[in-house]
Parts: sequence; structure tokens; C-alpha cells
Amino acid sequence: MRILLVEDDRKIAEFILKGLKEAGFAVDHALNGEDGLHLASTEPYDAAIIDIMLPKLDGLTLIEELRGQQINTPIIILSAKRTVDDRIKGLQTGSDDYLTKPFSFSELLARIQALIRRDSRVSEPSWLKVADLSLNLMSREAVRAGKTIDIQPLEFALLEYLMRNTGRVVSKTMIMEHVWNYNFVPQTNVVEVRISKLRDKIDKDFEPKLIHTVRGAGYVIKAAD
Repeated sequence: MRILLVEDDRKIAEFILKGLKEAGFAVDHALNGEDGLHLASTEPYDAAIIDIMLPKLDGLTLIEELRGQQINTPIIILSAKRTVDDRIKGLQTGSDDYLTKPFSFSELLARIQALIRRDSRVSEPSWLKVADLSLNLMSREAVRAGKTIDIQPLEFALLEYLMRNTGRVVSKTMIMEHVWNYNFVPQTNVVEVRISKLRDKIDKDFEPKLIHTVRGAGYVIKAAD
């Protein structure tokens, strides 16, 4: 799942980015409201975390612009403004939740998961499935042939991306951008290494094999060649 973070405080942003990536989310970060609006308007996100006091474009105006464009991404406002009036104004603008600074990351994560869970009841299923492999997007569990598979957060994000594109070849560049959030570096073999580890867990002891290499193009997950 992919999250947008719009936060100009670099220390807070680094704290949130680290926690979300460790939890298995892909995260894009904007340092100002204009960049945040551009990303939110052009990329699909499962949720967004937006500060109010931002350079170039404040958070409330950003949210109003998104709702005016009929972009219904679940939004959590993250702000140092703590009064009841501030919270009411934020919610009336179009946000779905409001969390004041300072905050605990565990609470932020729980609120993000709750928003995604609530939104997914309408927009998408809680499970992804290919053959006898199932991925629970809420509990973040992988199960194949009735057996729970222990996968790490980054492996979960990679498997989720492949399963969301079942039957479609995704390139190394696409995987790097969606799972690792940085531009493709031709010399790196990080994708191959992670694919190999994922295969060991979900394909090695099972049939049919699901993760296939398409030479010169990338990878695809499907039930048969």
C-alpha cells in the first residue's frame, strides 16, 4: 500500500518515513503543499498524512483542492494546532482524521490502518489471491495452500505489488519506484535478490510456481506460464 506524506519538518518526516517503511508501506514525501498537491493529483494513494502549516500552500487549502477535484484519498491531518476549533476546521475541510503533535507512531499507524480498512470496504477487497496464494492486506499475512508464510515487511510490499498486477509484467524500474521509492539504478541487483528470497518462501515448496521471470522485461505473478 502506498502513502503520501506532506510534512516540511524534516526530523518528523524522517521519523514517519522510517516507521511506515518498516511497517511495509511505500511512501512518497513532499516538503511543501504545492508538491503535495501535485503528487496527490497525479498518483493513486491508499492514504495521505498532511501537515497544516506548510510552505507554498497550506494543508487545509491543499485538502480543499483535492476534494474539489473529487479525489477521495483518506487523509489524516498531522498538526501542532491542538484546539477543538482547529480540529473541527480540519475535519470540515475534508480530512478524515486529525492527530496532534507530539504523537506516538503506533497511534499514527493504527489510525492509518483504520482509515484504509474503512475505505477498502467500499473501494477494494481486503484480500489479494492468485491460485492458492492469498494475501491479507489488513493483517498483512501471506497464506499458501493453507500454510501461513513468514514474510518481512519489504517482501510483503513486493508481493502485494506483484499480486495487484497479476498477469501483467512489471519491470525492475516499476518495482523500484513502487516498492523502494527511489529512481532505478542499473547496477543494483536489489530487485533480483528480493525476488529470489520471495520465491524461496512462496514457490520453493509449492506447485504451481507463481513468480515468473520474463527475460529482458521483468517479472509477473500468475498461476501458469
